[in-house]
Amino acid sequence: MTTFPYDPILLTAVRARPQSIPDVLNVMHTVDDTCVDGDGLKWFNLLYLQVTEAVQARVAQGGFSDTQFLQALDVQFARLYFGALEAVLQGAACPACWAAPLSVRTNARIARIQFALAGVNAHINHDLPQAIALTARATGIVPTHGTPQYNDFVAVDATLEPLIGTARQTFHVRLLGDPMPIASHVEDTIGAFGLTAARRKAWNNGEILYRLPDARLADAFLDSLDGIASFAGKALLVPA
Repeated sequence: MTTFPYDPILLTAVRARPQSIPDVLNVMHTVDDTCVDGDGLKWFNLLYLQVTEAVQARVAQGGFSDTQFLQALDVQFARLYFGALEAVLQGAACPACWAAPLSVRTNARIARIQFALAGVNAHINHDLPQAIALTARATGIVPTHGTPQYNDFVAVDATLEPLIGTARQTFHVRLLGDPMPIASHVEDTIGAFGLTAARRKAWNNGEILYRLPDARLADAFLDSLDGIASFAGKALLVPA
């Protein structure tokens, strides 16, 4: 895996166990402040930081029916990202979908938006179903379509989509900030990424994961999700 001299600082930060959205933001700010522009991790983390700040602002405005569930989901979701990063930083095994972007953190031929969306892909398609199932068990709320919790989950899309749209523009440069080639496959690759559809599938997979009768089946299901997300991540990261 690619390493940087400041990786021990990142490792200390992500080993924290956040209990609230402000705790999550503190870790993300540390990662953002520590990473240099030439680190692909910086660009996923920055997008995730912006998303989390936007969700926190909407929570503070009272824009959801079950704020407690949504906050718990947000924290559980972030812990999975931090856990994957912790594994990589200490040389342990991590999901293949996370290994895809984190193993090429210094590849200057890859655009910032590619790193950002490869992280989003891993986090939503692999981590989010697990976060939904874990949060459901912790709160005693069965994940089901049409519930207040599901409606809140869907309502978050209106907050996320504009941020993804902005990132498609502002992150559309190479890792070190150089302009992208006039003609490249990157526009088509990032254009094919659909956040809303991915989040709907993640909820469905979270319902399935919650209802699987034993840990062996759950592990096999997560392994399948990892394989699919890994394939998509590698496609997103093909250098221009």
